[in-house]
Amino acid sequence: MKLTLGFSPCPNDTFIFDALIHHKIDTEGLEFEVFYDDVETLNQKAFRGELDVTKLSYHAFAYVADKYVLLDSGSALGFGVGPMLISKKDYAGGNDVDEIISNLKSDISNLTIGIPGKFTTANFLLGLAFPEATNKQELVFNEIEDALLNEKIDIGLIIHENRFTYQDKGLKKIIDLGDYWEKKTGCPIPLGGIVANRNLPADVQHKVNRVLRKSVEYAFANPKSGLEFIRQHAQEMSEEVMYKHIELYVNKYSVDLGAEGKKAIKLMFDTANEKKIIPVIEGGLFLNP
Repeated sequence: MKLTLGFSPCPNDTFIFDALIHHKIDTEGLEFEVFYDDVETLNQKAFRGELDVTKLSYHAFAYVADKYVLLDSGSALGFGVGPMLISKKDYAGGNDVDEIISNLKSDISNLTIGIPGKFTTANFLLGLAFPEATNKQELVFNEIEDALLNEKIDIGLIIHENRFTYQDKGLKKIIDLGDYWEKKTGCPIPLGGIVANRNLPADVQHKVNRVLRKSVEYAFANPKSGLEFIRQHAQEMSEEVMYKHIELYVNKYSVDLGAEGKKAIKLMFDTANEKKIIPVIEGGLFLNP
């Protein structure tokens, strides 16, 4: 059986999916036609229900939970992995998360913020921390640093490997929104997950979940096995930065969400519902046992 599969070219995704798409594990008869896209493009494809299996941001998942079910494996959750607000000028004005938020609240509505997509979890967290931040400009995630340097935007909301590169370009951290979430909730931050189309038979959904878990476990057991594949898609990143990226985003929650991961996801959606940031979700989020 052949399924369409979408994920990003970022090292954490290529690391996770390498063994699955290159048949280094038993895929139980499944074949995959792969689409490599940035997360916001994948979100938009999910809104249209185009792919059988796809990576998407948890923010976007809230809008397509009627079309897709969340798999137990393949997710990016963690501590210290959140999106960051950065700038060319120094806007921080404090050391403590609460102090920085308080200092910036009055000014942020007047500042142009480059975001990596409306439906990214990064933008969701920005809305939680700074509901006043309404002057946003959508950019591809890897164009945000240059937009700051060229003064096309005042603040940038960065994700992925850019957290390792912004300082080299003379840019400054304002706040790590992951720190904000962790301080507020004590939970890991849910960034992106892997979902399967609800139109697929239940046994196929479970088969995808099984082979994806095997793929993640294979990657952990053989971390350099997919090096060339990862490098091929890593946009001039050094091997050191690639594996820093992987270590940050691929962890025990990528093998299996478990009770702790599911609690964090539910808390995120409950919080967003209370603040009317996302629509009310009917039915279950997670793959049935």
